Amino acid sequence: MTKEAYERMFQKIRSMRYGVTVIRNLGETVTVLTAIFYAAALFVSVWRGKGKQAFLICLVPAVSIFVVSCFRNWWKAERPYEIYGFQPLFPKETKGKSFPSRHVFSIFVIGSTLYWFYPLLGEWICLMGIVLAILRVIAGVHFPKDVLVGAAAGILCGCMAGLLK
Repeated sequence: MTKEAYERMFQKIRSMRYGVTVIRNLGETVTVLTAIFYAAALFVSVWRGKGKQAFLICLVPAVSIFVVSCFRNWWKAERPYEIYGFQPLFPKETKGKSFPSRHVFSIFVIGSTLYWFYPLLGEWICLMGIVLAILRVIAGVHFPKDVLVGAAAGILCGCMAGLLK
């Protein structure tokens, strides 16, 4: 996306009475709901005595997020606001670490992992991941490629749970 495209989006969102607040709160809500659903799925797995399932629900996202975090630290891709010199819709001072989006990767690896044990929950989390991906681009903290690769990589890593199941 170009600087002009981001600026047009920002102008449109900022012209709405609560535009920035809605974008920020929706992103935070999606993130918190994902954490709650993830913890609930883990709790239910443990409560039902499904140790291997609980282990995979923890292991696959944890290892995957660690690997992606290491890659981002090495790759050091700049964020849109660094390249184009604008203020994103919400305060963000992180330098680099834009590719792939770790927020989007995380929600998709969690959703894809849970899909193998709780299909409907996994689908819902992945749908929330689509919303989060759009919000991260609209907010100006990621490029579309960052969220697309984050989603695809998250889904692929989540499929490891299905293979190990």
